[in-house]
Amino acid sequence: MAKKSTLQVKGTTIRTLQHNGIDYICITDIARQKNPAEPKDVVKNWMRLKNTLEYLGLWEQLNNPTFKGVEFDPLLAEAGSNAFTMSPSRWVELTGAVGILSKNGAGGGTYAQRDIAFKFASWVSVEFELYLVKEFQRLKEQEQALLGWSAKRELSKINYHIHTDAIKQNLIPAEVTAQQASRIYASEADVLNVALFGMTALEWRDAHPDLKGNIRDYAGVNELICLSNMENLNAVLINEGLSQRERLVKLNRIAIQQMRILEDTNRKLLK
Repeated sequence: MAKKSTLQVKGTTIRTLQHNGIDYICITDIARQKNPAEPKDVVKNWMRLKNTLEYLGLWEQLNNPTFKGVEFDPLLAEAGSNAFTMSPSRWVELTGAVGILSKNGAGGGTYAQRDIAFKFASWVSVEFELYLVKEFQRLKEQEQALLGWSAKRELSKINYHIHTDAIKQNLIPAEVTAQQASRIYASEADVLNVALFGMTALEWRDAHPDLKGNIRDYAGVNELICLSNMENLNAVLINEGLSQRERLVKLNRIAIQQMRILEDTNRKLLK
């Protein structure tokens, strides 16, 4: 499924999507800067230009191994003449292009790979192109930051399985009910919560009744890094036979030390 999002560029909503790992920007939305009533005509007028087809053909040759170069040559020869017409759907159908996508139906439009979209935006308005590039870069930076947070959250979940396995092997007697086991797991999870956040999961929920999820869903990146390390350390301490109280004190000291290091590192990187 294509990943969709939007940009706000000079008061205009520009749709984007990611398809097969390629970033596309809706050039129909960009075309409304030139002709709000019939933006598709703006796209067609741009595509009938000879230098446009030269650019599109070169992009496909560099990025699309299944591009139909034989079919492209006569189109390039005709481009720019008074009788020549070209539409996004015809371009894709004749050449097997992947740099242009046509979406039909409600909310449809023509999407172009980001470099092609920037080229089109420059033709429509150089000023608009500059703002578009800036907003697109901001979107990509935001996505990368979110990806980093998600990766660390997933790492924390993986380490949690290591943590619970150590609990199962060392703290849960063989003859216990599932309900009893779940109480022990919750208790051990709160060892980490108290060591890092200073409160249990229940205490956090009582303090934040309007928030969904749990305390870890609202953790910062540094806290998630520290939590991941602590889950591994707690598993080791459990295997070594330390009591819950001893582990809580030790993990709390480690959390304080690691958070100081992480915060100091962030401050140095920002200078």
